[in-house]
Amino acid sequence: MLLDTASLYFRAYFGVPDSVKAPDGTSVNAVRGLLDFIARLVQDHRPDDLVACMDADWRPHWRVELIPSYKAHRVAEEVERGPDAEEIPDTLAPQVPVIEAVLDALGIARVGVQAYEADDVIGTFAGRATGPVDIVTGDRDLYQLVDDARGIRVLYPLKGVGTLQLTDEAWLREKYGVDGPGYVDLALLRGDPSDGLPGVPGIGEKTAAKLLDAFGDLAGIMAAVDDPRSKLTPSQRKRLDESRAYVAVAPKVVRVAGDVPLPDVDVALPREPRDPVALEELAERWNLGGSLQRLLTTLQT
Repeated sequence: MLLDTASLYFRAYFGVPDSVKAPDGTSVNAVRGLLDFIARLVQDHRPDDLVACMDADWRPHWRVELIPSYKAHRVAEEVERGPDAEEIPDTLAPQVPVIEAVLDALGIARVGVQAYEADDVIGTFAGRATGPVDIVTGDRDLYQLVDDARGIRVLYPLKGVGTLQLTDEAWLREKYGVDGPGYVDLALLRGDPSDGLPGVPGIGEKTAAKLLDAFGDLAGIMAAVDDPRSKLTPSQRKRLDESRAYVAVAPKVVRVAGDVPLPDVDVALPREPRDPVALEELAERWNLGGSLQRLLTTLQT
């Protein structure tokens, strides 16, 4: 099981009241919510291995070089050497180091790799897996990794993590008319304002799906632009032709990397905490209470 950790703690932050605080008044709603999420996921799905995948760089320079607008609207501060600072709620930012410390003390593998997003870490782990993989994320970009033949599916939270949309190839075809790899082409054609991806003007999700159904893939669509006999409308042909520069680089930006240099970590689901003393100190300092206890009980059963 691969967790898109930031996606989950953002959901926890907005789903658990801000009144949940540590003794010093620091909000810990994201910390406790994430622990409850993990407990429920382990209880319901019993993974052999579990990795909390992290954003070591939420806006990698190599993606920004290709599409400068990539996540630009979420930059709080540009940093000359290192990742730009992301705009996140004031009471969430201090909780991230606590989350990291608690996961480490529990012994849950936590992996982030410099110059890569959590999506890329997830893509590389999924590519190397020798058995089935469940990816837990609220980010539809990871639908591209769905692969029935290899048992890779996305568990998309609808209401917390107790109600999950099990995303497999049949679901993708029913919803979008594409398989996992085809989702990359669909996503880049339609664009994604939340990631600063412009897409091709005038081509939304339904039109993108129709074009992919008619011409197979992005290469087939662009070949149709050059074929005067193809059944593109004049406006589609014009807009695709004018978007060639974007279409040429967008696949590398949208497609998750599969070659991240992953560290050598023990990904087995822990039964006992790696550092019980540190965990006890964290529990007391940050008022982790029942959330931590529920996770520990679930890990031990």
